[in-house]
Amino acid sequence: MLSEELRKELRTRVAHAVTNREAAVDVMKELQRHYGWLTDEAVAEAAELLGLTPLQVEELATFYEMIYRRPVGRRVIHVCDSISCWALGGESLMAHLARQLGIEPGGTTADGMFTLLPCCCLGNCGDAPTLMIGDTLYGLVTPEKADEIVGKEGTAAQ
Repeated sequence: MLSEELRKELRTRVAHAVTNREAAVDVMKELQRHYGWLTDEAVAEAAELLGLTPLQVEELATFYEMIYRRPVGRRVIHVCDSISCWALGGESLMAHLARQLGIEPGGTTADGMFTLLPCCCLGNCGDAPTLMIGDTLYGLVTPEKADEIVGKEGTAAQ
């Protein structure tokens, strides 16, 4: 359930957008921040705020990789699997993280801390391989550097 304060803030954001659909990603991301993922309740709330149908919101939500329609860990690790990252060790980086976390790509650690997801492109090709946790982008990531990053992120999330 949204607080009246958050509902009011989101309505203001929608009102300042050129079209309601323009505000959709912003609204979905804010609801995701509130709930931890975009729940069915959040889809209905977004639809009401945006003046769209729940199906229209669902279509938008499932298009964007960083809108989560299922529960995720407190920290989501996106490992870029674009051609640049793949060519420079992204696949090995993903395998290393999966081993270290004890999960398969797409999985969440038993403690609910991390979810490990491939991502089609993080737009950081010059510093490949790349991963992103939250809104922080990390480039030139080696397995050793990944261990440091994950350790720091896990500590920060607790």
